[in-house]
Amino acid sequence: MKRSGASEPFSREKIVNGVRKACQGRPVSEDDLALLAQRVEEALRANGSAELDAYEIGLSILGPLRELDEVAYLRFASVYQAFSSLEDFEAAITVLRSERDAERASIGGMAAEAVDSP
Repeated sequence: MKRSGASEPFSREKIVNGVRKACQGRPVSEDDLALLAQRVEEALRANGSAELDAYEIGLSILGPLRELDEVAYLRFASVYQAFSSLEDFEAAITVLRSERDAERASIGGMAAEAVDSP
């Protein structure tokens, strides 16, 4: 369901086209885009809703896109979430950094446990 209230069928190609714009100039292949669109579609279908609005679809793109390319994620999020200032970008970058640091700490902790294990 679009913001205008119009309903249209889900299109993987629309996902690819929208994300492709955010990925311009980034090291992201067409195969990467196709896989991202597949992941988004699978996640949406697992949700079980007969109809989803465009906002939900956009939200479902953010996670896989962040994993694929952080710069493309910021580009997409800036349009999708209507960033209106440098502070919006700074806040998004701060969140990305803190999540990445937490992931690295978690991986580092697991590596240390593996070394300590007999």
